[in-house]
Amino acid sequence: MAHQAGLGTVVREWGRIGCVGFGGPPAHIALLRQLCVERRRWLDAQEFEDAIAACNLLPGPASTELAILCAWRVRGRVGALAGGLAFILPGLACILALSALFLAGTPPLWVTGAGAGAGAAVAAVAVQAGWTLLGPSWTRAGQAGRARRFRWAGYLLAGGAAAATIGPWLVLVLLGCGLAELAAARVRDGAARARPAGEAVAGNATAGEGTAGEGTAAEGTAGEAASGEGTGTARGIAALPGLLAGAGRVAGAAGGAGLAGVAWVAFKVGALSFGGGFVIIPLMRADAVGRGWMTGGQFLNAVALGQITPGPVVQTVSAVGYAAAGVGGGLLAALVAFSPSFVFVLGGARYFSVLRTSRVAQAFLDGAGPAAIGAILGSAILLAGALSEPWQFAVLAAAAVVLLGLRRGVVFTLLAAAAAGLLVALAGGPLPH
Repeated sequence: MAHQAGLGTVVREWGRIGCVGFGGPPAHIALLRQLCVERRRWLDAQEFEDAIAACNLLPGPASTELAILCAWRVRGRVGALAGGLAFILPGLACILALSALFLAGTPPLWVTGAGAGAGAAVAAVAVQAGWTLLGPSWTRAGQAGRARRFRWAGYLLAGGAAAATIGPWLVLVLLGCGLAELAAARVRDGAARARPAGEAVAGNATAGEGTAGEGTAAEGTAGEAASGEGTGTARGIAALPGLLAGAGRVAGAAGGAGLAGVAWVAFKVGALSFGGGFVIIPLMRADAVGRGWMTGGQFLNAVALGQITPGPVVQTVSAVGYAAAGVGGGLLAALVAFSPSFVFVLGGARYFSVLRTSRVAQAFLDGAGPAAIGAILGSAILLAGALSEPWQFAVLAAAAVVLLGLRRGVVFTLLAAAAAGLLVALAGGPLPH
């Protein structure tokens, strides 16, 4: 693959995006498209859209994987490493510095107030994030027929309930929903092959479960199974629950209360979380709060910091690592959380075109995707439950109006909520302990 840019150019441009990429994945995607497609023309529009789709099929932070993949296309493996690090490190430095300020044992009064205000708005941010994903996902499910929509609703409810009740094991629910939809695709495929040719043609002409879109997916799945690709992908997906359980036993045996526990939380976030963003909250909260690394209020602060700093939202795990074991814990959490993204891209980028067209992968995501959206909405229950002062609930309500009604940005909303908390603190109002 010919290099399209110098290494210095990659470091400079990806570092710039890492510094100004406030607003999470939508902002990162827009900046990468502007750089790689519109301004430099390193990729054409179709290549870029295919890269987005492939990264969305992977676990972990999709916008980080997209940044690494684009750098790989421009400058090969070395460029992928340099560009990925340049994209991640500015936000990591910011969140570790802010963690030292907001998570200190006795932070200044104004810091406590600002953190309590911003933390109060985080549940509204989670609702907004899930709400923006609901419509497109529901529409895609409807194109596949009524039965698919019933399953979609079940996956959504399962993800929401798991996030609100059994957060640490949410990954198993996401994987289970993906495997359930994959099994449903296999059943449809078997029924299609068993159906007489004339009946199949007539069935495809009718509305309902056998729509053209889903029929194509079934045929693609059958073709992949015949070639061996579908079977291999399915086996890889089916192996993930065992990987999760095995890694959990290793972390526990190594002493989960220390750095091994930090590494385990970061591993769940970086390698086993489908949907990214707020899906990571229930994965982290039980460990962060349950193990005594931080209070519920401090966890809210950590989530808010992940939203207002530039770069990947997954940086929140670095704040959790900092609370558990200082700067070393924060750096370890970032290393473990982001390493899978580099491994996925460096090890499999040349095969992403296959992943993009894999009906097995698409079927799995058709189950895991709605469950991830439910998990995002369910995380709002956890976040709202951590509030303790009446004025925080007022801030939460106002943030919901600003985000969902006025459609203002996340960073603006969190900063406004922080300002409200600051005013409460300066006025001598009650602050959470």
